[in-house]
Amino acid sequence: MKLFTAEQSRELDRRTIECHGVPSLQLMENAATALTDVAEALATAKSAAIFCGSGNNGGDGIAAARLLSARGFQVRAFLVGNREKLSNDAAAMEQRLVDCGVCFEDYIGNTEQLAFAADAGVIIDAMLGTGLNNPVKGKYADVINMINELDVPVVSADIPSGISADTGEILGIAVEADATVTFGFPKIGQFAEPGCVKVGDLTVADIGILEDDAIFEECKVNAFTEKCAESVIPKRNPLTHKGSYGKILILGGSVGYTGAPYLAAEAAVRSGAGLVFLGVPEDIYHIEAVKCTEAMPFPLKSAEYKINGTDEAVISAVEEKLKNCTVCLVGPGMGRGNETRALVTHLLEKSTIPIILDADGINALADNIDILDRAACPVILTPHEAEFARIGGIIGKDRVKSARDFAVRHNCYLVLKGHRSITALPDGRCYINTCGNPGMAKGGSGDVLAGIIASLCGQIDIEKAVPAAVYLHSKAGDAAAEKYGEYSMTPSDIISLLPVAFGGR
Repeated sequence: MKLFTAEQSRELDRRTIECHGVPSLQLMENAATALTDVAEALATAKSAAIFCGSGNNGGDGIAAARLLSARGFQVRAFLVGNREKLSNDAAAMEQRLVDCGVCFEDYIGNTEQLAFAADAGVIIDAMLGTGLNNPVKGKYADVINMINELDVPVVSADIPSGISADTGEILGIAVEADATVTFGFPKIGQFAEPGCVKVGDLTVADIGILEDDAIFEECKVNAFTEKCAESVIPKRNPLTHKGSYGKILILGGSVGYTGAPYLAAEAAVRSGAGLVFLGVPEDIYHIEAVKCTEAMPFPLKSAEYKINGTDEAVISAVEEKLKNCTVCLVGPGMGRGNETRALVTHLLEKSTIPIILDADGINALADNIDILDRAACPVILTPHEAEFARIGGIIGKDRVKSARDFAVRHNCYLVLKGHRSITALPDGRCYINTCGNPGMAKGGSGDVLAGIIASLCGQIDIEKAVPAAVYLHSKAGDAAAEKYGEYSMTPSDIISLLPVAFGGR
């Protein structure tokens, strides 16, 4: 599902109005109808307090006030903005409202207005919309604070006031909506952190804005949804064998970190990989051998891990395995050190199959990012924010841009993990994940994700596999939270519930 910037949305509006002759007031009326439908469904009583700005977002709210009044609601519409700056369409909607006997009153925050809002069955936030670029101040900030303190359902028009439509940044303070009705097409800020947590249930309303191929082509940011997953995970062909579904090599583990490689291997198996090989140091091999049933662990002698300028035995052992593998995952529980950096460097320079770097595989690039730039094979990185910073990634107010810029600059696939993980591709496209929960914030969840990514990269195209793996990992996490609760669920539970995420495929 394509996600739009505020400017792209405005351009679609303009072309619909100017090139296709659709009246702007008709678009506003359609938007207000969709807003009214959601507000009526959410209302706990037949009364509504509607807070409006001076622009067209306010016009949507003014029109919704009239429609709710016609449906039997006791309505009060409050102007938070400057009356002298009302847009032409908002002013036209005010006249229609007044003609129906409803006053469009200035909000002054007196006791009587506050009491009405507190007792309302629903509040509509139609103050700032998608055009906001600066921090919220003054009366707007006061009203947002008031709305957030009330125990009244809140519906936002287009986007909760205070959220950047382009980045998801909270510009000082933002409305905490129970539902948001966005008009025409979804916006990036409704899905990106941290604004996404303020949106509530999102409805994308078709209000008559027409698609435009040129604008759609410009959209490089997408939301990865259930529909996306269904389209990229194929049903298995009966005329196949285990070699048809990837041969995965996982390298990781160290004393004290035996769980990480095991979780990655189990996740790879559960995600459909045909064969999974797990290379671990000799001194933990016996632990992995007992743990693993389907995955096949093999030992790398401890001495072989002490790589230096002349001793490259471990590289030779790994290269032998790589000859028959489809994808290689490096890093879960591996530990930091010169030996890890030497192995990562060699693999990126010599491998002909995709390399996934997770955990200490990523840390091996710290202060040595040119290793990544010299890579001869596709590379997938899966950092959390701290790891991203170590390899030179800069996370400012725009996580999406940070991820995209890094992936393009270093010609890699990047999964920037978080509440809404972002998958960025080398060509500038990116996907924002749409599910997951705080119960997944436990050690081992990232190892599970890395294993799923490795498995799917061995079965389907990388550009489809990586965002799909992120989604399926999170969907299984949601299933685990539903079954065990966010506090008690474990990374192993995520693995066990992958069949739910895959939907029986």
